[in-house]
Amino acid sequence: MPSIVGLDIGTRQIKAVLIEKSGDQYKLAGFACELINKEAFQEREIRDFDAVGLALKKVQKALKVKGKQVAIAVSGNSVITKVVQMEPDQSDLELEGQIEIEADSLIPYPLDEVYLDFEELGPSQSHAGKVNVLLSAAHKDMVDNRITLVREVPFEPKVVDIEGYALGNALTHFYPSEEDERVCCMNIGATLLQMCVWQNGDVIYAKEHSFGMGMLVQDISVIQMMDKEEAERQLLDKTLTGNWQEETLPIFTANLVQQINRALQMYMSTTHTERPEKLLLSGGGATLPALTEALKQDLGLEIEVFDPFADMQISEKIDPQRLKSVTPQLAIAAGLASRSFDTWHM
Repeated sequence: MPSIVGLDIGTRQIKAVLIEKSGDQYKLAGFACELINKEAFQEREIRDFDAVGLALKKVQKALKVKGKQVAIAVSGNSVITKVVQMEPDQSDLELEGQIEIEADSLIPYPLDEVYLDFEELGPSQSHAGKVNVLLSAAHKDMVDNRITLVREVPFEPKVVDIEGYALGNALTHFYPSEEDERVCCMNIGATLLQMCVWQNGDVIYAKEHSFGMGMLVQDISVIQMMDKEEAERQLLDKTLTGNWQEETLPIFTANLVQQINRALQMYMSTTHTERPEKLLLSGGGATLPALTEALKQDLGLEIEVFDPFADMQISEKIDPQRLKSVTPQLAIAAGLASRSFDTWHM
């Protein structure tokens, strides 16, 4: 089976990763990271199809791969996941019937407006004699818009995942952890702070909070009196001049610390667990050393930046410096690319 390209369509950038596997060894065969030139999204909905389409074409060109198959993901308010308890040993058809009855009370949209999927996770710890089933639902418009754009490139979408679970897949395949170790990962994107807690190959908690690097870009553009796109480009390219690290970054960091503490609090009260001692960071926020350093001080936690490619062979065609500068941003795309190595439920 050919490798699938992990294609992470963010609100400000499109990231793509291609991973090959030989025996137990993974190899990063290609990656791309392209800025979307305009404000193309409102919430997580695509508003400027041309801008996103252009970035997708740039990604395909930068990847230089023949493979057309991709895995994409969705996130945001119109995506719902819930673990429900069901009777064991049901066929897919029986489960589907049950799920539709359950879904009616769990999903705030008419069922004909959403795509539904489910995956049996194994015996339930909390309900004796039942199995846990992960129920996922996403609004059809959100999925269809992405599929249409991706096919125009042309790529062929094989999998539509959920971003929080794609992050979990990246941890399963590319993060070395001890048995029973709980790994708490925070993905700091442009508009979302995504928290994923993972243990023994399973996502045990996933939650999104509306907050992201867009706030920092906005502040920099106002204070430095420059165009938002230009501020973002310079921030990403590490070419931003002026005293932004002393003047603008501390205010954003204080807000981010508040948001992370709130996210941790919600996780602790939902799962009745202790505050984690360590936080794994990914996303655009994790590419700024000054920000990760400040978080280390202000949160009082051990902070590690997630590098999904740390134990991989890297193709000789890849520029190591360029890769290093964007690695944490590629975590979700790496998780999507890992779908090449798993069987999944159709």
